[in-house]
Amino acid sequence: MAAGRMLGEGRGGGGGGGGAARIMAAAAGSLWRSGAVRWGGGCRRLWAPPAAAAAAASSSSSSSSSPPPGVLSPFDRRLKRKQKNWAAVQAQRAQCEYLREEVGGRVADRLLDIPRTFPLALDLGSGRGYIAQHLTKEIVEKLVQVDMAENVFKNAVESEVPTINVVADEEFLPFKEDTFDLVVSSLSLHWVNDLPKAFREIHQVLKPDGVFIGSMFGGDTLYELRCSLQLAELEREGGFSPHVSPFTAVSDLGHLLSRTGFNTLTVDTDEIQVNYPGLFEIMEDLQGMGESNCSWNRKPLLHRDTMLAAAAIYREMYGNSDGTVPATFQIFYMIGWKFHESQAKPAQRGSATVSLGDLAKIDGLLTREKK
Repeated sequence: MAAGRMLGEGRGGGGGGGGAARIMAAAAGSLWRSGAVRWGGGCRRLWAPPAAAAAAASSSSSSSSSPPPGVLSPFDRRLKRKQKNWAAVQAQRAQCEYLREEVGGRVADRLLDIPRTFPLALDLGSGRGYIAQHLTKEIVEKLVQVDMAENVFKNAVESEVPTINVVADEEFLPFKEDTFDLVVSSLSLHWVNDLPKAFREIHQVLKPDGVFIGSMFGGDTLYELRCSLQLAELEREGGFSPHVSPFTAVSDLGHLLSRTGFNTLTVDTDEIQVNYPGLFEIMEDLQGMGESNCSWNRKPLLHRDTMLAAAAIYREMYGNSDGTVPATFQIFYMIGWKFHESQAKPAQRGSATVSLGDLAKIDGLLTREKK
């Protein structure tokens, strides 16, 4: 962890073992066109028909300096790929990964609560393997890691689980229907332009009775930074532009998952607070995480006076007594299952044999039975 940064909540991480077999796809285009990645001779069956996947890849990579006409695309995905590729090759990248490490471990914890071994799993937006390092062969037998930035795999974390690394866009998954027993994702889906479509793709590649476990940033993330920048711009420039990307509300997340076809849903929220020396260190670490703003309507630069004013406002409004400033990261965790006949079903309405009103009498009934 970088000097001066301190997680508000701590968690012990579990490292993975060595010996993982890793195969790297050189570029997303070659993967989608030919399905050339091999893994023990049995990986070709994972890929979707080349024509359809190539068309999806072409549409995702054809974006220019503005979003396609008639399409609601808040994020510049090409810029986000460049940001992640740049962050992945920095010498001090490990100092900025504390948040991804923490949340990756918490996603893995939720997976440990399911008493099952998953033969084939997909990690969507895997990065260097922040979830994979916490997995064992008793949990996942084989893992496919997907990320849009090829550089993240150059320093991938070792895992006990045999792993394939695939360069692909989370918005256009190049896999066949009913392929994976498990799909996980940690802090990646908040940059997707079409979240309902991404959930549909995840649901499609899951086998019946498969489970999706994911995490993403929530709407209250970095509210201190957002307010400080807005107030500083209003004061110095007479108006403000968005500098923190928009996030999904927790009330919408359950509806989106339900409409996609997931059932037995669990959605919960958590907050992680990190203390920094100041505003500039926050922005430096966000850049090192590959989490810089990539909204189409972002302002290309901030004036020096505005930045200094924002730093002063941040410290005045939110500063700690020890001179540090907090940054809040709201995390949404979600679990959803793909339907299967074997899953438990709710009883029919009116089939109950005990009234909830009788619960108040339960102590008396138990005492009578003991006598």
